[in-house]
Amino acid sequence: MLVGHFAAGFAAKRIAPRVSLGTLQTAALFPDLLVFVDQLVGIEHARTTPGITAFSSLDGYDVAISHSLATSVLWSVLLGLAYLRWRRDPRGSAVVAAVVFSHWVLDFVSHRPELPLAPGVHWYLGLGLWNSIPMTFVVEGALWVLCIAIYVRATQSTGRRGSIGLVALIGVPTVAWIRTPFGSLPAGDFTAAVLIALLVIQSGLCLLAHWIDGHRPVRAELARDMSRSPIDQARITRPNDL
Repeated sequence: MLVGHFAAGFAAKRIAPRVSLGTLQTAALFPDLLVFVDQLVGIEHARTTPGITAFSSLDGYDVAISHSLATSVLWSVLLGLAYLRWRRDPRGSAVVAAVVFSHWVLDFVSHRPELPLAPGVHWYLGLGLWNSIPMTFVVEGALWVLCIAIYVRATQSTGRRGSIGLVALIGVPTVAWIRTPFGSLPAGDFTAAVLIALLVIQSGLCLLAHWIDGHRPVRAELARDMSRSPIDQARITRPNDL
């Protein structure tokens, strides 16, 4: 998926209001950010194969480090623990881990059977939603709209910056997603220029999400609910027990 990954980051803000939207979007995109870097250094490989699915020509024929089920679990645990050590926030840590793993779940739904079970294991998974353009637009589009609505209801803009920034963060992935089945890329492995461009764009969107977080705080009622959470009360009363 494309906007589906961003959708997971948006929805997670409602569950973990203390976590920056930038952190949540980075967690949601982490496997893709990793695979771009891995391809640049020659560890993993992906290519475009026109017609491999109706919606996308993406052919992840060697992405076991970033996108296998086993390593997705590993990345989820590691990033969750890293966030826990950084922020000492058990709830936020669990949500960050879940958002990282959501990337594999959403790819499992959309990709053809090409996601490895584990590195070196030739057992591939995928439900193949991308084999249907209409179903992809319906299913992923519904998820996108729902999760944006969840985020908007959980936050409020403090000014025009928060609103304009959010429009940009929604608009860029949406345009790229809509154009995906109608665009054409030359067949073959991704070039370094394309990989760098993708890495810069997605990293830039994560930074934009972090900036937006400063202009769209969670609504007061949600903040009050969080202050009554047993986990957060424990953090307040015993901040060093973790």
